[in-house]
Amino acid sequence: MLDNLPRGTICIEDIEMGMIRHLSKKITDRDIEMFAEISTDHNPVHLDDDYARDTIFEGRIAHGMLTAGLISAVIGEQLPGHGTVYMGQSLKFLAPVRPGDTVRAEVEVIDIDHGKRRVQLDCRCLIDGKKVLIGEATVLAPSRKFD
Repeated sequence: MLDNLPRGTICIEDIEMGMIRHLSKKITDRDIEMFAEISTDHNPVHLDDDYARDTIFEGRIAHGMLTAGLISAVIGEQLPGHGTVYMGQSLKFLAPVRPGDTVRAEVEVIDIDHGKRRVQLDCRCLIDGKKVLIGEATVLAPSRKFD
């Protein structure tokens, strides 16, 4: 048995269909600037008000992958949590996320393969109840048992 699993980690043995976990985060200018530095994506639609005003978005937007990173945070911290291994992720961006928006990232269990420890998750990010990102993730969940 693994007795040293972090608090909040949900092992494959305890995951159930329909389980949902979420987090909310207000996207700041600092978040966007830091993501640009880390990712090396300095597209002016994210960083330059004057440039972005003349785009289809009519203003600056956060990097799509910054928003998607919130999904990763829910998976890695809550469902299943620490020890989870990402195996795949599909994403569809539906609407822009702007500085000052509060994004709610949610994941929901839609399929479980206990034998392979694989969990399929429906993923979504919302602003004021409106979906701005949807997708699915496949993860390898931690187990209390040794392989």
